[in-house]
Amino acid sequence: MYYVPDGTELCGFYECEDCQERFLNLQIAPYIVCPYCGETPDMEIGPDDEVPDSCEHAKLIKVIEGAEEVEKMDGLLSLAYTGGDYDWI
Repeated sequence: MYYVPDGTELCGFYECEDCQERFLNLQIAPYIVCPYCGETPDMEIGPDDEVPDSCEHAKLIKVIEGAEEVEKMDGLLSLAYTGGDYDWI
């Protein structure tokens, strides 16, 4: 699969509020860092550095359950990137 590993039975369907990119992720949380436009903060800081802010702009739209549903959603979302087969829709 494109977004999540084969055999995944539970994942989150997210949309970024900044770049409007939609994607699947194994994390299930109300908001996460967008893998396309967000950056995960580097927590290895020195004594004089400030703690960086994490910009969590990807909002959970839906929790996808079941291996078949996850595979179907992954295939549907990846059509734009892979140019996949439309026959199964």
